[in-house]
Amino acid sequence: QVQVVESGGGLVQAGGSLRLSCAASGRTFSNYVMGWFRQAPGKEREFVAAISWGGGSTNYADSVEGRFTISRDNAKNTVYLQMNSLKPEDTAVYHCAASQSPRWIGSSDYTRYDYWGQGTQVTVSS
Repeated sequence: QVQVVESGGGLVQAGGSLRLSCAASGRTFSNYVMGWFRQAPGKEREFVAAISWGGGSTNYADSVEGRFTISRDNAKNTVYLQMNSLKPEDTAVYHCAASQSPRWIGSSDYTRYDYWGQGTQVTVSS
């Protein structure tokens, strides 16, 4: 089992930046595909980004492509989400998740993820 804890959320003005962190503990971190998802009030959970086991492959939602960057440091058991040029529509609770599936295909599918954090609030003011 893996436990994940997010941090780094907060209030930022439109156009600003935030970096989210997700610290994992438990099983071998490099065995897991890691993903970020978000959920705004009244909306469904939405895929944001995913990164493969060694970090060689990444996947982004169209809405964040070019603005957000996912990365991981397996030595520190941590995955990051650098968010630039933030927009009010990025406001949501951001969740980190770990997938033990051996397949990269489908990394945007939240049902593939086995372990979830409690989330961190990101609020972007206009």
